[in-house]
Amino acid sequence: METTEARRSSAWLVAAWGVTRLVLLLFVLKVLVFPGPDVTSDVSVIYRDWYEVLRTGTFPLDDVTWQYPPAAALAVLSPALLPFLSYPTAFTVLACAADLAVLALLWRSGQGPGRSPRGAWVWVAGVPLLGPTVYARYDVMVTAVAVAAVLAAGRHPRAAGALAALGALLKVWPALVLLGMRGRAPWAAAVLSGAGLAALFAVAMPGAFAFLTFQRERGTEVESLGSLVFHVARHFGWDGEVLLNYGSVEFLGPYVGTVSAVALALSAVAFGWLLLWRSAAPRFAAHTAADAAFVAVLMFTVTSRVISPQYMVWLIGLAAACRCFGTSRMRVPAALVLAASPVTVLEFPVFFAQVVASDPLGVALLFVRNGLLVAAVLVAARALWRDTVPHRAGDRRGRLSRTPPADTPATAP
Repeated sequence: METTEARRSSAWLVAAWGVTRLVLLLFVLKVLVFPGPDVTSDVSVIYRDWYEVLRTGTFPLDDVTWQYPPAAALAVLSPALLPFLSYPTAFTVLACAADLAVLALLWRSGQGPGRSPRGAWVWVAGVPLLGPTVYARYDVMVTAVAVAAVLAAGRHPRAAGALAALGALLKVWPALVLLGMRGRAPWAAAVLSGAGLAALFAVAMPGAFAFLTFQRERGTEVESLGSLVFHVARHFGWDGEVLLNYGSVEFLGPYVGTVSAVALALSAVAFGWLLLWRSAAPRFAAHTAADAAFVAVLMFTVTSRVISPQYMVWLIGLAAACRCFGTSRMRVPAALVLAASPVTVLEFPVFFAQVVASDPLGVALLFVRNGLLVAAVLVAARALWRDTVPHRAGDRRGRLSRTPPADTPATAP
C-alpha cells in the first residue's frame, strides 16, 4: 500500500513539475508573452557576449558587469554542450535540466524515516512563482550545487565540502552552507578542492579574479532593503537619481554611500551572529546543516546592497532542502519565502517601471516583499538558536542525552 501511495505521490509531483515548467519554457522561449520588460536579454545579449570572450581562453577583463568568481565561466560556456541549438535555447534547456536535478535530489532526500516529500513540493511550487527569470539566469545551476552540498552533509561530508567549494567558485554565496556542517571533513574538503580549482583557473585563464575589483563604486540597488530609504525620500525632494550601474539599476546620489555602508555593517553583524551561534550550539541534528544554510543565506540576502529577483531561487532551494527533514524548524520561514516569491515577480518584471519611478505601487510591493524576507530572517534565526542552543542547564542535559540521528555524528558533551 505504501509503495502504491509513494508511486502516486511521485507521479503527481512529476506531473506538477512538468506542467509548471512547460509554462515557464513557453514564456522564456517567447511563445507566450510575459508582462513587463524582457528578462531573457541577459542570456541572449550579455551571456552570449561573455561566451564569445570566454571561449578564447580569457575572462571579460574590460567588462565591469562581469562580477562573478571564475567557475561562473563554466555556466556561461555550458551551452557549448548543445551545439545544435542556439545559445539562448541551449542555456534554457540546461537551466531546466538543473531545475529537474534539484527536484530529483529533493525527492530522493525526502524518502525514509524522519524525512518528508514536502521539500520537493516546495521546489515544484516555489520556482514558477518567480516567473521566467528562473531560466534566464544561471542561479538555478548554482542552487543545484548548493542543495546537493546541503543534502550530502550528513552522509557524505567530504563530498558536501567539495560541492560547497564549487558553488562558491560559481557565485560565492554557497560558501555559506558550510556554516552548518559539523566536523573537519567538509571544511578540509572545501579548502582543498576550492584552492585547487581556483589555482587551475588562475593558471589557465587570465583575469580569473578581476571580478574582485569590479564592484568598488556600486550604489544601492532599487530592490534592496536599503533602497526603501530613497524610494520614500524621493517623495520629499531627495536630490539623487536612478541609473544602470555595474549591471543593475541603482540609486546614486546624496547619502547612498551611507546607506550602503550600513548594509555592509548589517552583513558584518549577521556574520558575527552566525559565528556566535556556531560557537554556542553544542550539538547538530540531521536537519541542522540545511536549517543553518537557509538562515545564513537569508541573512546575507536581506542585508545585501542588491536583492535581485534571482536571489529568491537560492532561498527557495534551501527552504526546500530544509523541508526534506520532518524535524526542520524552518516551516514558517520557508512559507514566508514562498509568500515573497509572487510579490517578487510583481515588482520585477511586471511592475518594474513603477519600482524604478518610486511610484506608490512599486514602493508598496517592495515593502511587502522585503518585509516578508525580514520576517523570515527573524523567525528563522530565532528557531535555529532555540533548536540548537540550550537555554538552561536542564535543557542542555536533555539535548545531549538524545540519541543522534543515524546520518549525523554526535559530538562529545
